[in-house]
Amino acid sequence: MTKAPRYDGKHYIYRIINSPVGALKLVGSDDRLAAILWDNDRPGRVPLPIVAEDENHPILLEAERQLLEYFAGKRQVFDLPLDFAGTEFQRKVWQALLAIPFGQTRSYRQIATEIGAAKAIRAVGAANGRNPISIIAPCHRVVGSAGDLRGFAGGLERKAYLLRLEGADTKTFDFAA
Repeated sequence: MTKAPRYDGKHYIYRIINSPVGALKLVGSDDRLAAILWDNDRPGRVPLPIVAEDENHPILLEAERQLLEYFAGKRQVFDLPLDFAGTEFQRKVWQALLAIPFGQTRSYRQIATEIGAAKAIRAVGAANGRNPISIIAPCHRVVGSAGDLRGFAGGLERKAYLLRLEGADTKTFDFAA
């Protein structure tokens, strides 16, 4: 039995931005980025109690600036304070995502081994699928053991786009998946 994420009484606000991969909903707490949600995101995938829109919140404006630099090919590393709301296991997986270098990929098995849970490959996949801070915590850089593209909250076309944007070795990817 896993524990539910804690919200510690925080209030979450959001801002919608346009990007080359569609509209993105940036969600922040008081001073940290808590989520980047896709326009086609499954309801409840990232269950944060969002209370209002805020077009001028400093953390959301900074997240937008850094994301636009990333999409323009001018940024490879993000520098934002993050607020991951999840279980301890999920947070371990999400921290491992942050360590995957720009333009590189890792398999679910590699992530499981890295966090000391070598047999928890499916659990790593599930945690990856619930990553609240897409792109910045680069779950798109996680692929199947054979190098195939696997599930992605934004859709496989967007995953492939992000990997090509980063110049990842895409020769082995099955983009028709």
